[in-house]
Amino acid sequence: MDKFPTSPFSLLSLVCATFGHDYVISRKVTDHVNEYTCVHCKKEVADNMQGSVEILTLKIRNANNALASFYEKKMQKIPA
Repeated sequence: MDKFPTSPFSLLSLVCATFGHDYVISRKVTDHVNEYTCVHCKKEVADNMQGSVEILTLKIRNANNALASFYEKKMQKIPA
């Protein structure tokens, strides 16, 4: 049985291509680093070191997990 690959095209991705993505914060890594998800097409991006956003890859997700862990430990040591 030959299966055709599924098309990544959807009506919502057309909306994003026309009007731009509508990102919301999906995860707050630190006070300055966030991960975002598009409400329409579910594209995930994250802040980078220059302050702009880039596509959230596995490598960046792992780095953000390590950064979040380090940040949580640091904040526990600071007296309130």
